[in-house]
This record gives sequence, C-alpha cells and structure tokens, in this order.
Amino acid sequence: MGQKIVHPLPRTISEGDVSLYIAFTGSRFALHSSNEVAKEFGYEKRPIDDVLMFHMTFGKSVQDISLNAIANLGYAEISFPTPVYVGDTVSMTSTVIGLKENSNGKSGVVYVHSIGVNQNNEEVLNFKRWVMVHKKDKKTLTGIKEVPTFSETTPILDEINIPKIECVDTNATGGEFFFEDYEKGERLNHPEGITIDDSDHTLATKLYQNNAKVHFNDHMMKSTPMGQRLMYGGIIISMARAISFNGLQNAQWIYAINSGSHCNPTYAGDTIYAYTEIIDTIDHKREDIGLLRLRTIAVKNQKSEEILNPKDEDGKYLKNVVLDLDYTVIIPKNKTKK
Repeated sequence: MGQKIVHPLPRTISEGDVSLYIAFTGSRFALHSSNEVAKEFGYEKRPIDDVLMFHMTFGKSVQDISLNAIANLGYAEISFPTPVYVGDTVSMTSTVIGLKENSNGKSGVVYVHSIGVNQNNEEVLNFKRWVMVHKKDKKTLTGIKEVPTFSETTPILDEINIPKIECVDTNATGGEFFFEDYEKGERLNHPEGITIDDSDHTLATKLYQNNAKVHFNDHMMKSTPMGQRLMYGGIIISMARAISFNGLQNAQWIYAINSGSHCNPTYAGDTIYAYTEIIDTIDHKREDIGLLRLRTIAVKNQKSEEILNPKDEDGKYLKNVVLDLDYTVIIPKNKTKK
C-alpha cells in the first residue's frame, strides 16, 4: 500500500500513431481526423483521439502493474484534463491504493491510481484501475482486504479545457444531432459490427507497448484453460467508441470514463457490436456545449438490438457481453449548428 512506481519509456506521439489507430479501429470522429475541422473548433491543429492517448499513456504502466495479470478487471474515475497533440511526449506514474487477496489464496487484486503527464508536466490522464494477479506464495493466506472506494461519476468542472465552439459544420462531422436532441433514457442501437483479427489486435497492442503476456504469448496461453490469447480490453473500448460514431457523431470529446468493466473475454475472430443508453443529459454554464453521460454495452457475436438487458436475473453479465462502459462526452449545443 502506498508504493509509488515511476514507469519507464516516455512516448512521443507521432502522425504514424494517429494513422495506425484509425487503421486498427476505423474511428471516424472529425475532430481527430481533420486539421481543418479542428481549426473550426478553435484548435491550432487536431488533438489526438482521447482513447488513443489513453492507450499510449496506459501502456507505460503495463510492465510494472499487469505484465503477469490474470485479468484486467476494471477502471474508474478516468479523466482527460489536457488535450494531447502530435509531438507531445507522455509518461506515467502509479500509486498502489488497494490490495485484496482472493479467497482461493492463489491470486489477488491490485488497485492503482495512475497519472499521465506531457513534456510540460501538465496532467493529461488520471485514472484508477484494478487487476487480478498471481501470488508468489500460494500456500500462505495474508487476509489482506484493503479495497478503495470510487466515485460514481467524475465531477463536471466549471472550466472545461476545450476552445469555445462557434460553429459546427454537420457536413464535415457527419452528424445532425446536438446536445438538445438527446433524451435521458434513450437507447441507440449502433448498426455496425467490427470483427477483430489477430493481426489487428497484435499490432495495436504493440503500438501501445502493452506487453502483457496474455495478449502476446500464444505459446503460453495454449496451456491455459482459455487455450488462446486474450484481446486487450482497451481494444474493445476503442471498438465500442468507433461503433458509437453512428448516432453520436458530434460527441467529439470524451470528458471522463466514470467506470468500466470487462465482463467476458474476447478472442480473435469475435465480432463486436454495441448499443448506447443515455444515462443523463448535463447542461453546462457554457453556452456552446453540454455533456451526455452514456452507458455503452459491447457484445460479441450477437447484434446489439438482441440484448435487452446485459445481465441475467441473478445480476450476472450475459456470456456475450464483453464491455460495460459508463462515460461522459462533450457535445455542442444546437446554437453552434451551421
């Protein structure tokens, strides 16, 4: 408890990283695709996709936290305080905030609070996550059970670090819907499905320098009950975000990820579908933007409209549900519509 880890390998973001991310995910959000759209939104140039920044920064922590993990279990309180651009260098530190031994005595859960900064020491990423890892001494029970508590949602600040939006060209963004067009309780069934290939996953995870063995070492994983490599859970987050474009085209910014659960494993060859529920519409004192609290459910090998509830009568996730993501996005108001 309290151990602080300075993760090695700061990473400078390149144009190639951005292009590869689009190639791996098919992400289509205009702000991250076009310098011209970014300039219309008040930026000097386009910021990189928030989820790409998460992966590039998060990847620094893997070798120290989850290299030998059994499973990456979840996230909470993820915030994106400062935009990141091509040419910025990101690095990360983590502090252990919780430890819980599993009842079998063979493994336990480690909780960490990680902070990513750019080359100017400005905070670009702040999150908490928990992973299940093996114990060295499987014969001795420690009884340790120090589990942190997490906020249900990330607080919405009065000052949000994006430029004032004067005008949104819907021909460029591809979407007609703005903050006022969404209603609490509404459900969006995103029609596309994306099949994950081993090549996509392997190259993407290498791009993020995420060297967790369960994602790379097929020889090792063949001897496990799973019999094959696991897809990195962050890949599923990226896929779900890319799929959500159809219906949320103008939600260009992720303000926060409130919580996330990887509900079941995903393997090469699985096809990901997703639907999104509008948990809440959050007005803001700024006249140009509002926020939507969303819950995106990703499912494998089953169309999203076939899932009425991601959990069964006992409260357990259905076997085809692979991600339950609670997050908040920023979206322009109707007054900015061109």
